[in-house]
Amino acid sequence: MNVERHWEKIYREKAQDAVSWYRPHLETSLALIEKAAPDRGVSIIDVGGGESTLVDDLLIAGYKNTTILDISQTAINVIKRRLGSTSAGIHWIAADILSCELAPNAYDVWHDRAVFHFLTTVEQRVSYVRNVAHTVKPGGHVLVSTFGTEGPTKCSGLEVVRYDTRSLHAEFGVRFRLLDSIKELHRTPFGTMQQFLYCLCRVE
Repeated sequence: MNVERHWEKIYREKAQDAVSWYRPHLETSLALIEKAAPDRGVSIIDVGGGESTLVDDLLIAGYKNTTILDISQTAINVIKRRLGSTSAGIHWIAADILSCELAPNAYDVWHDRAVFHFLTTVEQRVSYVRNVAHTVKPGGHVLVSTFGTEGPTKCSGLEVVRYDTRSLHAEFGVRFRLLDSIKELHRTPFGTMQQFLYCLCRVE
């Protein structure tokens, strides 16, 4: 399966609020980012930003240096249209996180809601963690959210891996010091419930 084509099809055929992971605002993500990095000048990358409104809320909160990375150019274009002229202040990367080359020590905060759980092979997860370790500054923070152990086993037609705090942190290793973990029940636009797990780590 071609992953890029899969997600392009999803974003071309479905409205922003017609996908299961949609939330009007990512309140938990924003709260944990503000807890980890209160300085509004920090550099933040939102991996798999999709059509998420997190970037809107980061701008409102005063964060001035944000990068959105997504495999789907269609999804990125949706955010650009929504933000209008303010999109010029955002850095945009249309790429697969498993194969793209990010600058070393470029970011203070790495945010990912609902990408990591799609990585079903050890090789994919190792590649992802290697990219995190390469591009997040020492002392920076990594916030990753996946389906919890009571979450779905599939999403958007794809298999996923579910995690508890211990197993998710173990994928990243001792260099990543666990600071906080939160479980959240997400109500989908269809009225069903999904369990998400958020883990916040600091890079040692």
